[in-house]
Amino acid sequence: MTDDEIRKLLAYAEQRVLEAVANGTVGRSRHLAEQDLLLVRLAADSGARRGELVALRFDDLDGRVLHIRRAASADVMTTPKSGRARTLTLGSATAQLWRTLEHDWHRRAGAAVGPWLFSPVMDHSRRLTTAALGHRFERLRNAADVPGATMHRLRHNVATFLVGRGEILQAQARLGHADASTTLREYAYALPLTDQSVADAIDHHLDGLTADDVPGRLWEQLT
Repeated sequence: MTDDEIRKLLAYAEQRVLEAVANGTVGRSRHLAEQDLLLVRLAADSGARRGELVALRFDDLDGRVLHIRRAASADVMTTPKSGRARTLTLGSATAQLWRTLEHDWHRRAGAAVGPWLFSPVMDHSRRLTTAALGHRFERLRNAADVPGATMHRLRHNVATFLVGRGEILQAQARLGHADASTTLREYAYALPLTDQSVADAIDHHLDGLTADDVPGRLWEQLT
């Protein structure tokens, strides 16, 4: 996905929440809009898989540190794909959005709420299925007119952003790949070219080989 597509998706999700607040809406429609905004922000920030996102609980966030301890596969709760839990740090804005919404959801419920971050009910006693989470995202991206957007592509964006900065191990850890070779195999195309100094050294060496035979660079004398 391009930066413009991600910006458009986030802007639309934010606008839906702002409209609900401006209209004084406090029911299910506002609740769904808020969850959709958090979903897009988390997917674009963490690079987590859909099964990992749908399995998140409120207590998985500690400050800005997100613990990805479980995943839903065929709607059966299991470990993440790598076979082990992982931790990653969320952006401050993403973490603040999570905490703000969590506080508001608890306040509006007027009673104890369940553990699940993404839920079809306002008391969060049940979690969404992976299919339902996918349908929510599809409705959002269609309404935002970003037809190419998927949660998996947001994951790819996180990977290419980090690999493009040369941060291979950071990308591996954030995505939950079992080893760095998987990250390199899938995202080698995003690696930055950092061999200019090597090219300059070879160039200097080749010039030295012909320095005694050719007065200066021959091609610089050609007209």
